[in-house]
Amino acid sequence: MSTGNLQEPSQNFVSAKDESIRMFENPFLDFMSRVHWSIPVIVYLPVITYFSYISFQNQTFSIGIDLLILLSGLFLWTVFEYLAHRFIFHFHPTSEFGKKLHFIMHGVHHDYPNDSWRLVMPPPLSLPLAILFYFIFIQGLGLAFGAPLYAGFVLGYLSYDMIHYATHHAKFIKFKWFLQLKKYHMDHHFLSPEEGFGVSNPLWDYVFGTTFKKNKK
Repeated sequence: MSTGNLQEPSQNFVSAKDESIRMFENPFLDFMSRVHWSIPVIVYLPVITYFSYISFQNQTFSIGIDLLILLSGLFLWTVFEYLAHRFIFHFHPTSEFGKKLHFIMHGVHHDYPNDSWRLVMPPPLSLPLAILFYFIFIQGLGLAFGAPLYAGFVLGYLSYDMIHYATHHAKFIKFKWFLQLKKYHMDHHFLSPEEGFGVSNPLWDYVFGTTFKKNKK
């Protein structure tokens, strides 16, 4: 297994080119660490469609209530996105094993931020999480409430993955809101990695005071 650059670099990245370094000596593991941006769409859009369909077909709640629950799931994702990015992906371990694990999970993305093959979550990581939250939402809360909540949560994840890829590589998008979001995420990479943890939106950075106030100038 390659550990990449485990030392503190003099800048916040190793290379800003679209290059993909080898992370594992094992060819299969290294192959599985890379994923095309379209794979999450192919895997999770049917999941969102299915659970949205059975939500609206269920007679327990009205369509309006089901939609409100779905939007609540989308909102819940933004909380999870912020907390995971801040406290898991940016946790700084001290052991050699911890450093290697951190590099695999997120450090490689900061060292090579424009690697187009490591911008969305690979299925070996996303699928176990999807199954875990399926049991939490559907099995834990019941189908009537859990299905629309789960559909919204997965929609939030898919939106996050697509926005993340787009901020790094979709140069053709010129909408003002997107350009502002792109600048926000680029500041996280190239200005201050310990601030600006929101990727799909900066809401929770404002709530918890982790916007770019330290390096505002």
